[in-house]
Amino acid sequence: MKDTLLFIVSAIVDNPDAVSIDEQEEDGITNFVITVDPTDMGKVIGKEGKVIRSIRNIMKIKAMKYDKHIKVSLAEVNSNE
Repeated sequence: MKDTLLFIVSAIVDNPDAVSIDEQEEDGITNFVITVDPTDMGKVIGKEGKVIRSIRNIMKIKAMKYDKHIKVSLAEVNSNE
């Protein structure tokens, strides 16, 4: 599933080399944390969060196929760095 998520996010952003996905398992829920270049954050979120919502829906459908529970979130990037 991580490969599918990486493929989707990399296709959206301008800097696909900066995309990384951290996978953590906790209490039977797999949490995918997406990190992108700060300049691409708006593209991944989309207007009113429509893009990230769509990504989450696609991944939830794939997770249902494998009878898994997942959560997809974006890593917050500090602009002070």
